Amino acid sequence: MNILVINGSPKGRASNTYRLTQAFLEGIKQALSEDADGKGKEDVGRENVSGVHVEELMVNRMEIQPCLGCFSCWNKTPGKCCIEDGMEEVIQKLLWADVTIWSFPLYYYTVPGGLKNMIDRQLPMCLPFMAEREDHVGNGSHPARYDMSGKKNVVISTCGFYTAEGNYDGVRSLFDHMCGRNSYTTIFCGQGELFRVPEVAKRTDEYLAYVRSAGREFARGGISGSTGKALEELLYPKEVFESMADASWGIDKESGEKETDTLTFTRQMAALYRKESYEGKELVVEMFYTDLDECYQIVLGKEGSRVLKDGFKEATTRIETPVTVWKSIAAGEIRGDEALMRHLYKVKGDFSLMINWDKYFGSYGRSADEAEEIQRAEGGKDGNGKGTNMNIMLIPWIVFWVAVPINGYAGSLAGIGACVLVPLLFYQYKKTFYDILTGVLVTGLSVAVLVGAPERIVLSLSYFVFGVMWAVSCLRKIPLTACYSMNNYGGEDALRNPLFVKTNRILTLLWGILYLLTPIWTYFLMGTGIGGFTGAVNSVLPVFMGIFTVWFQKWYPAKVAGG
Repeated sequence: MNILVINGSPKGRASNTYRLTQAFLEGIKQALSEDADGKGKEDVGRENVSGVHVEELMVNRMEIQPCLGCFSCWNKTPGKCCIEDGMEEVIQKLLWADVTIWSFPLYYYTVPGGLKNMIDRQLPMCLPFMAEREDHVGNGSHPARYDMSGKKNVVISTCGFYTAEGNYDGVRSLFDHMCGRNSYTTIFCGQGELFRVPEVAKRTDEYLAYVRSAGREFARGGISGSTGKALEELLYPKEVFESMADASWGIDKESGEKETDTLTFTRQMAALYRKESYEGKELVVEMFYTDLDECYQIVLGKEGSRVLKDGFKEATTRIETPVTVWKSIAAGEIRGDEALMRHLYKVKGDFSLMINWDKYFGSYGRSADEAEEIQRAEGGKDGNGKGTNMNIMLIPWIVFWVAVPINGYAGSLAGIGACVLVPLLFYQYKKTFYDILTGVLVTGLSVAVLVGAPERIVLSLSYFVFGVMWAVSCLRKIPLTACYSMNNYGGEDALRNPLFVKTNRILTLLWGILYLLTPIWTYFLMGTGIGGFTGAVNSVLPVFMGIFTVWFQKWYPAKVAGG
């Protein structure tokens, strides 16, 4: 497949639109490479692995003069322009290409001037005779000098409006005349300037992934309806984008005065607020930029957000940070939790706002179906929508501890039964290493009782083994509790949060110590008249430990955040 990319942006490869074009090309190459891998070597022949040959023409680097309208290419030198410049190469490339990708930003509701010159200079590719078009575009036309049947055209463009809808009428009319109505593929994207803003890269990268998918599907016959629909979605809602765009100029809307870069940055951050996260109480985020001694407040309310330069309110959460650090976090150059652990910034007040930061300032643009898919994927869930569940690990132990003191034989059988039945839950939940290890350990302990081992010793040993499992997991990269509590903190992404992991490492160690000590009183209780209630007695301390765990999960991160 021969592909010609005509980059009509005056910015060349620095063009926002060019990023979409590159993603589309990546998708084409990926699809053809995968298809080539499925063939034998004799089928591939001398073609390169992907079967794609790409040529690029950068209009901003080419010397292409405006058309003179002399019609020499029709009556004096048929098919050849009287102007000797780079246009002859363009025509040859257009004839060579199987697919031509027209890449450009929207300039005053049509193509940039340099690209329009190039399009005007295609006149030698037409014959001078009058002809009626089969697609009935316009009134009258000129037939092609060359056979262009079978060639495909793709038009990729971004614009600075919040939506592409209603702004590409001129472009569509132009390409309807050039290529024929409904005979070319389009990707028109509003909010194009956001593709150069690192702070919103999460959303723009999501869109580029859809463009990549479009390229794969195009190479295999055509862009699907679902992908086309995703490409038509707004990157951000109208009011959010326009607030960010207005703030980007760095000028106060009321006074017209120039604002500091820090205030501009704060306004753009405030524009990302998701007002649907409002829960009946106004929140005030105070941003104190320590390196510049500047302080602003972002008020998060029912109707949206606003930035205060003075007349401050009582802050819900105060963030003390160098502006360079916060910009690096916003740009994705450093994780916020990592920067916090390195004490690059401090947080005072309500730390829960930080934990739920993505809830208030998260990404936009997902459809209802995609949101459902993502929701299933979050909370530690795998590609099949499964999440971990600590009960799978705890149930066999609890059954064993409660049942064995009452009746050793029946209790052991109950323990083995729990180990056999609990794995059925793996159809609904994602299994962990500790779920599997539990099945092995509880089964082994139950068998020991069945073959005659003293119940008193085996039960005490079971608590010790359970404690060892917890304590030893602290030495692993991911401690035991983190494998399950990640469900409430963004899923597996939480495992990359050093503060989350450290908090869980401490809690896992404390739980391990509790169960390493439990065998001491268990052994003595089993030798008394209330031995049958050992399981019930040993459930009291874990209840208090559970209450402590809930408190510690909130207190410790806030303590670290406060410095």
